[in-house]
Amino acid sequence: MVHPFRIVAALAVLIAAAPGSARPYDTRLVNCGAGDCLLVRGHRASPQAEVRINGRPVEVRGGTAWRIALPVETIRAWSAPSAQALHVAVAEPDSDTASDMSMRLPIGMLARPIELASLIVRAR
Repeated sequence: MVHPFRIVAALAVLIAAAPGSARPYDTRLVNCGAGDCLLVRGHRASPQAEVRINGRPVEVRGGTAWRIALPVETIRAWSAPSAQALHVAVAEPDSDTASDMSMRLPIGMLARPIELASLIVRAR
């Protein structure tokens, strides 16, 4: 008898590999030149659509599948302290429609460093 968990796992793999099932957006830290950058990727209906990050227009690379690498310092300047997400808006040309989404930032990316005076570890 096949275990139900294996069936569910196999279906999840097939769904993830299916065309068109890719996540509509993605953020991750990358190394870019002298420092770290946040790579933001997304999709739009038209290559002419304007992309805004936290209300600021940005020039992205690519067609309908776009991407941009922004320095971490820029993301800090454009975001609230300890923000956990970016607001991304894509405005289609010749249309009043715009898609708004919230893209999650990598965990702790904009958090301030915490200096510990001591750390106590106890064995159980």
